[in-house]
Amino acid sequence: MTVHFIGAGPGAADLITVRGRDLLARCPVCLFAGSLVPAELLAYCPPRARVIDTAPMTLDQIEAEFVRAHTAGEDVARLHSGDLSIYSAVAEQLRRLERRGIPYSLTPGVPAFSAAAAALGHELTMPGVAQSVVLTRICGRASQMPAGEKLSSFAATGATLAIHLAIHAIDTVVSELMPHYGADCPIALVMRASWPDARIVRGTLSDIRARLAAEPMERTALILVGRALGTEDFMESSLYSPGYHRRFRSPAGS
Repeated sequence: MTVHFIGAGPGAADLITVRGRDLLARCPVCLFAGSLVPAELLAYCPPRARVIDTAPMTLDQIEAEFVRAHTAGEDVARLHSGDLSIYSAVAEQLRRLERRGIPYSLTPGVPAFSAAAAALGHELTMPGVAQSVVLTRICGRASQMPAGEKLSSFAATGATLAIHLAIHAIDTVVSELMPHYGADCPIALVMRASWPDARIVRGTLSDIRARLAAEPMERTALILVGRALGTEDFMESSLYSPGYHRRFRSPAGS
């Protein structure tokens, strides 16, 4: 018996990995985050699977389902939205499984920031503009931010920022980023990337608050900020340059 944690991806049912889909199809028990995981994914579950929505459950109740399945010798598909590596609340579940000696596996999924970039039609890194992407958030009821992790500190690097769960605090986001990126820096708000009802609001740090007021979004919308989102004036990578030697291609003329 194994508890298989599976990243369901950002929303579209066909963006789950093949491994995740196959695990889902063979597990007799499925625990899924009903508030964020699309119901279409549950069609991959076996016909008589025990399917449980964990949205209204506590961690103790979820653990009890793991224990029940372990006692019965039934594999569990634990379906989370996005990818398991960030903001998934997986760590505390793994800790409890380890304490009980219950085996588990982790299957990654397409993260929300990646789906948002695809929806925008942008690469988040560009030569000479930004070569780093910072995934972060702001303080919330569920989890406080460590003292050293401030938006202003990340902004000082000039990296592209992917800010989760912060749409309700857009005033704070703008005020902390403006001194570092400038009023004309591009910003994009992406809600439910890859879902049929996905929405995008584009603007700059100077006007995004007014644009959001005209088109309100849910708190799960992702904020992307950085010069890479708007510039056409960037160097081409040397990767495909005729004179660039690499293992699979010799320089032109040699």
